Amino acid sequence: MSSPTSAPGHGRGVLFTVAAFICWGLFPLYWKPLHDVPALQILCHRIVWSALFVALILLARRQWAWLGTALREPRKLAIFGLSSALLSLNWLIYIWAVNAGHVVEASLGYFINPLVNVLLGRLFLSERLSRPQSLAVALAGAGVAWLTLSAGALPWIALSLAATFGAYGLLRKKAPLASLEGLALETFLMAPLALAALLWFEWQGQGAFGRVAASQNILLIGAGVVTAVPLLMFAAGARRLKLATVGLIQYIGPTLQLAIGVLLYNEAFGSDRAIGFALIWCALILYSAVGLRQLWQERRALAA
Repeated sequence: MSSPTSAPGHGRGVLFTVAAFICWGLFPLYWKPLHDVPALQILCHRIVWSALFVALILLARRQWAWLGTALREPRKLAIFGLSSALLSLNWLIYIWAVNAGHVVEASLGYFINPLVNVLLGRLFLSERLSRPQSLAVALAGAGVAWLTLSAGALPWIALSLAATFGAYGLLRKKAPLASLEGLALETFLMAPLALAALLWFEWQGQGAFGRVAASQNILLIGAGVVTAVPLLMFAAGARRLKLATVGLIQYIGPTLQLAIGVLLYNEAFGSDRAIGFALIWCALILYSAVGLRQLWQERRALAA
């Protein structure tokens, strides 16, 4: 019996998933040219154009039946309303961090996010932690503590990004919906508020759209595409792969962000910060080793 990792779709799954995380890792290069535009306005454009782009995809695929069902489920709508607020907050913090020169700390948030997910699963879903997972969480906590002591302040950007995205994932477990439909519902719920905010900025004479360079206007419109496309690639890839495989590939994103912050934008990465990151990387190696061991055991069982 062949293992799932030898299935014909595995190679494409890896390709799609790697491409998605490369896109997410390169996000600082997209948002940085918009540094003249307030982060809140960038967020509003991202929501509005994402909603429009996703609506066009759904229209082309004639994939609307799920929406009527979702709208008749108040509990699901409430959960998605909260999840869309968390996702919007995560986007806002990230966009602000990139344009304020905190790409390195933003990358830290996505490095520790898997470990935050493990902790949230223990606290809210009663998921049991293995001894290596507990040690990994403790190591990550030590890394954050070191960064706090060495800098004299909490790495609030990283912690906020990890917490909002972790809580977002937790809520999505409570009201599961396919990736495209989930993004559609979240952006549809937030789009009226985002559009109202953009109209308010325009009425007050503070709107950036149409008043900045043509290249920046194009980037604002393109925010919908760069939001939806990586998510669709990730959805196409993840369903072909084991969760442990996706868990290893996900580190491509923050690694690229870290490299961009240090090498391209010359953000500080001294010995104090390196020690904190090293503790967190050790935690991730331990966490990933557990996933790899589980994957190897499953492959052996299937081969048998």
